[in-house]
Amino acid sequence: MLATMTIDGEYGPSTWEWVADQVARYEESGGTEANTLRDTGIPIIVFTTVGHKSGLVRKVPLMRVEHDGHYALVASKGGAPAHPGWYHNLMADNTIMMQDGPEPWSTTIRVVEGDEREVWWDRAVGVFPTYAEYKEKTDRQIPVFVTEVAKP
Repeated sequence: MLATMTIDGEYGPSTWEWVADQVARYEESGGTEANTLRDTGIPIIVFTTVGHKSGLVRKVPLMRVEHDGHYALVASKGGAPAHPGWYHNLMADNTIMMQDGPEPWSTTIRVVEGDEREVWWDRAVGVFPTYAEYKEKTDRQIPVFVTEVAKP
């Protein structure tokens, strides 16, 4: 049986209004609305973590990269030179809530390396080819996290 937990505390929505709106609509509808990246038709998931500095609950929509019930979280930040803020949250605490549909579930994540990373990277690019462009824009290796617990 899957152990469930919640991430409680004060919610700190994204400072990007469209992201905060998407997360709100996604959660309010149980994942039936706002479940794609804007008008691309590419499905998204939402994960919840805690800010490593602020202590605020943070919710992040990302491309839905799934395989056998496990999910990749690609820390691309559009190919920027620095990792996204949520990367540091995951490095500080690898316990998250994942949501792909109506109900979130708890899981831990880990950074994948080597051949495993390449397999997951290829899956991610297959879902969102723009990741390949992001890789070309930055000197950093874009981190890829994978959920440990499969979707129930």
